[in-house]
Amino acid sequence: MKISTRGKNALKFMLDLATYSRGQPVRLKDIARRQHISEKYLEQIVSGIQKAALVQSLRGKNGGYTLRYPPEEYTVGQILKAVEGNMSPTECVGENGIACENKETCVNYKVWERLDAAINSVLEEITLKDMLEWQYGLLIDQYVI
Repeated sequence: MKISTRGKNALKFMLDLATYSRGQPVRLKDIARRQHISEKYLEQIVSGIQKAALVQSLRGKNGGYTLRYPPEEYTVGQILKAVEGNMSPTECVGENGIACENKETCVNYKVWERLDAAINSVLEEITLKDMLEWQYGLLIDQYVI
């Protein structure tokens, strides 16, 4: 399994919202500039995030995007699945895995099943709040007087 640029940028978008929103909408062009992502490409990514009801949008002069929930209520898995879809390592495992007639006798299936469980465990335990805390920690570590 490889996370696409789309998935990486979805995480950047959500982290930027969590960092800069402070209850006010954040303009897409500001996020695009800070994250060095094309605004048009970011619009495509946000479309999947909106369909998953992870953000709210406000139109108009003071419009933009805000998080729908507090950062601790978002998981990395939830965000990635909104834009990437199934995060399983193969098509035969996971919540949308296709039925395999050899499942009961396939040694490979057991490997993929364990790998899928490990991946999802990590993705579902890390929250947007965790990422915010890590980001602040990195900034503090780099701050020198």
